[in-house]
Amino acid sequence: MGAGRLILLCGLPGSGKTTHAKRLAAELPAVRLCPDEWLAGLGIDPHDSEARARLERLLWEHARELLRLGQTVILEYGFWSRAERDELRLAARALGAAVELRYLGAPLEELHRRLEARNASGGWGTVPVSRAMLEEWATIFEPPDRAETALYDSER
Repeated sequence: MGAGRLILLCGLPGSGKTTHAKRLAAELPAVRLCPDEWLAGLGIDPHDSEARARLERLLWEHARELLRLGQTVILEYGFWSRAERDELRLAARALGAAVELRYLGAPLEELHRRLEARNASGGWGTVPVSRAMLEEWATIFEPPDRAETALYDSER
């Protein structure tokens, strides 16, 4: 069995990563790995950065095994930095897997509006995000440019 396909969903909170991932997982089909949902399921504070980092490393190990088995895997980490995206792209390619990058962007005001609605709904697995948090994160987020997106496989 050949190596699978890795799909990285890139975007700030509220950009639609989970909605997009759920739709894609059903259409392709694919295995969807969402740290927010795993942290909620384990009863761990989603803002605990050490726990999140440990979980994301474990999910990546799981994703690599699935890729080796020829599966399609969707990672919903957000992938805010180019370095993080490059690292996973190169690691997946070393396994022989195809790698897609799907960037979901929206203006800051739209992200805030969506997050306010999401925060109010209190749905399972959703992480509360304030305007201040979103504004801070937007300053460190590195959206992919054309040169970077050219390094990835085209979407199926």
